[in-house]
Amino acid sequence: MKKFSRILVCLTMPFVLMAEKDKKEPGITRQQAEEILNELRQIRQLLEKQAGQLQGPQKVKLNTQGVPMIGNQGAPVTIVEFTDYQCPFCQRFHLTTFRELKKDYIDTGKVRFYSRDLPLDSLHPNATRAAEAGRCAADQGQFWALRDLMSANPDKLDLDNLLADAQTLKLDEKAFRACLVGEKYKTAVQNDVMEALRAGAEGTPAFVVGRSTSDGVDGELLVGAQPLAEFVKVMAKLDAAR
Repeated sequence: MKKFSRILVCLTMPFVLMAEKDKKEPGITRQQAEEILNELRQIRQLLEKQAGQLQGPQKVKLNTQGVPMIGNQGAPVTIVEFTDYQCPFCQRFHLTTFRELKKDYIDTGKVRFYSRDLPLDSLHPNATRAAEAGRCAADQGQFWALRDLMSANPDKLDLDNLLADAQTLKLDEKAFRACLVGEKYKTAVQNDVMEALRAGAEGTPAFVVGRSTSDGVDGELLVGAQPLAEFVKVMAKLDAAR
């Protein structure tokens, strides 16, 4: 545990020094430094919790009915993400690991991938609106297209930018705006948050990776912007268990 604590200090100290330096010298803004520190505090809490869990991977079963999905419905492996569109770590996953997963596993029929919401309002004030926007786009068959735009641009999730995205995707802008401003899917997003917390997903991005079932997934929880190798490792265990 002492070694684990030293690792955390090594991870966080450069950012603490960066924040202190920012008071005196130009560079990143004070607000940006504070946002980085807040993210790192959250990661530290999650890592400390995971370090204390000696019983192995956390097992999770989820129902995915009605959740946006890409891939082969009959794929043997299911991955369910819980994402926050304003989260920089979610952006990292989207721009790196997700693209690899899609090319090598989703598009080849090996994995079906579901996307659910876990907006962290205390850190990201635009995250809930973005989550609702995704569902409003789904009404017009454009969930994945808007998800791609929002995931790649976490700094452009205010109302004006979301409406501009709708225009780019040639959505019915009037219907999209009414859906978004009227908070049509506020309760649905809150339900996803509660489901994520019940599964133990207290940070973003988080994933449940496991065996596909008739109504969802039976697998284990991964938290953080994991590299492709971590997903492959879990999938290899599933293959070995067959």
